[in-house]
Amino acid sequence: MTATSNLQELQAIARVLHNLLLDYPSESSLQQLVDDQIAQQWPVLTDSPLNKQGKAALALFATKWDSSQINQMKLDYGQLFFGPGEPKAMLWGSVYMGEQQIINDTSTVELMRFYQQFGISFELKYKQPVDHLALFYAVIDQLLEQMMADPKNNVAKEALIILLQQHMLPWAGRCLDLAIEHAETDLYKGVALLAKDFQSSLATTLNVVPMPMRLFR
Repeated sequence: MTATSNLQELQAIARVLHNLLLDYPSESSLQQLVDDQIAQQWPVLTDSPLNKQGKAALALFATKWDSSQINQMKLDYGQLFFGPGEPKAMLWGSVYMGEQQIINDTSTVELMRFYQQFGISFELKYKQPVDHLALFYAVIDQLLEQMMADPKNNVAKEALIILLQQHMLPWAGRCLDLAIEHAETDLYKGVALLAKDFQSSLATTLNVVPMPMRLFR
């Protein structure tokens, strides 16, 4: 596999994960996953146990899916990531990295400064703290696109390495572990397993070691 094809696979995964984790599922979005044969099409990457388990879970979801299950899928998304009540696997980095475990804490402000420094921006359909995991995937998508468009673009590569090392990887694995533990559907268990595999592959590709950081959740 060439370096470019590897980056293309990683970018495609980042885009899919962004869409899957940003908002509640809909009947049409889930049917599209089935029609696209998501389990069969998902890149093998390093063929890790996480990858195999995640693809197996997605295959089970696709086999059993019909529109009568949409409320079950929405309930699972809610209890994991959104509410009502406190979600089991909150998607905001500051909840893990800040002692008070609240959104829009110091780490969120630091991330906003980092985005300003590198000129990174994105449009949001509704107001959302920028350290939402799905938004990290959107930024990864952008930066990988820039790296492939201009392989000499060291600024994009530097930004991606810092993003992973300091702002995302220190906590995202813990979030995904909680999602794997508490997911009640094959869909979101598979998504969390594959997201963890993706982050590991991305870190290996860029030789990134996450900054050691105390987590509070």
